[in-house]
Amino acid sequence: MRDAQLLLPDFSLILVGYLLCRFTALDRPVWQAVERLVYFFLFPVFLLQSIVRTPLDLHAASTLIGAGLALMACGIALAWSLPWLPGLRRVIDVRDHAASAQIAFRFNSFIGLAMAERVLGPQGQQLVAVLVGVSVPLANVAAVWPMARHGGRSFAAELVRNPLIIATAAGLAANLAGLAPPGWLQTTLARIGGSSIALGLLTAGAGMQLASLARGKALGAGVLAIRHALQPLAAWVLARAFGLGAAETTALLIFSALPTSSSCYVLAARMGYNGAFVAGLVTLSTVLGLASLGGALQLAGAR
Repeated sequence: MRDAQLLLPDFSLILVGYLLCRFTALDRPVWQAVERLVYFFLFPVFLLQSIVRTPLDLHAASTLIGAGLALMACGIALAWSLPWLPGLRRVIDVRDHAASAQIAFRFNSFIGLAMAERVLGPQGQQLVAVLVGVSVPLANVAAVWPMARHGGRSFAAELVRNPLIIATAAGLAANLAGLAPPGWLQTTLARIGGSSIALGLLTAGAGMQLASLARGKALGAGVLAIRHALQPLAAWVLARAFGLGAAETTALLIFSALPTSSSCYVLAARMGYNGAFVAGLVTLSTVLGLASLGGALQLAGAR
């Protein structure tokens, strides 16, 4: 019951976004504009502010960073290997796999940061912000590369235009240099951050669609199994292997069990792939996240 109460506020916002988009004048074009606002401005500002607001001790955080990067590498390797598994190579479309492999290892930062603060307080939010910060570049490289390769687009150009990578690099550089926003600006940045989480969750709900999932069932099942079953198990093993403390373990497990990023759809559509199929997988991942996050919190409590 406690886990359900922790998850309810965030998933309620997702449900509100879905209902607003389907049953009011605030239809899909409205939410596409909001989605771009969140992706290109609000969330990059929030990500930067979350990373710089508390001095980061890289030595103290090195084990958590190592575990987070190992978890990302595990998810990427599993996602990329799907077409080579026995029985799957002949039923997985190469272009659909290039577009949807990212479902398995990208993550909804809005839910992660909100959940971490609710479970662990401000310390938990910073721990997840560190995981998000170090994982965003790797996740985006791994998401862009197969689509750029199959679509004949410039891999480097796609990366340098990514607002999350820019914000992460700027935030880590500022933190390590001891720089911080002036006091008069911090309240504004905090309000931008709060709006990015709420609007990000609403846009995740507004973007939900299932009609496109009739194709690629084996591929969809594979990437969702990695995202919601294998990643939390890998996180639990890595937490033990890296000797993480209780708070760090909980943060890593929350991070591992998150629904995939709603921007998977934005990236796939922008690069000329089947955005509707990816959007359907994002929808299922959002629903499955309720179960995987509850399971992750149970694992964290059992450690």
